[in-house]
Amino acid sequence: MIGYYEELSPEEQSRVTESVLQLTRQTFVLERRYDRKAKRYQLNREYYQCSKHLEFIRAYFAVMEIEVVENSQIGVIYLRGEQVVGEKLSKLATFYILALKLIYDEQMSAASTSVNAVASLGEIHEKLGTYRLLKKQPSVTEIRRTLALLKRYQLIEPLDVLEEMDGQSRLVIYPTVNVVLMGDDVRALVESYGEEDEGDGEEV
Repeated sequence: MIGYYEELSPEEQSRVTESVLQLTRQTFVLERRYDRKAKRYQLNREYYQCSKHLEFIRAYFAVMEIEVVENSQIGVIYLRGEQVVGEKLSKLATFYILALKLIYDEQMSAASTSVNAVASLGEIHEKLGTYRLLKKQPSVTEIRRTLALLKRYQLIEPLDVLEEMDGQSRLVIYPTVNVVLMGDDVRALVESYGEEDEGDGEEV
């Protein structure tokens, strides 16, 4: 493993290091990301850089008993394992991920050839209301903090500035929601939280 790294040029070593750091910071690296300025999806250079040196990166994380998975079907490379340390999610963040997963699956089923899924903030709250999960309207600060967290972990891309978000604001839903939540996870969460009262600041 060390020999492979030492044989790389200094520039390539720097890129490999950045790939490792990026995976460590955000867990997921997407093949395609939505560019808000260009208003379209663009290929992510970091994904291909990571894929190019995937065996080395896998060996690096294997030392920490962390698996590096490449899912080329949905275009994502991500970390998996009990040793992966992420942020504790607030209940609101968990609910948002649940709603995003449900909306994503619905849109993909309706248009199987599309890889794009978009939802408004209002649609997310409506979906949570349908399952009686959102007992009260969260504060603007809670919403912004939650969306910033989901953006950092490559789950969404807000199409509007976070400071100007309202019910009509739209979010691109990335396929990483399929990695975070599987079908059984969705059902378990709905059953688990369906009868609970929502508590502010509670972590899961």
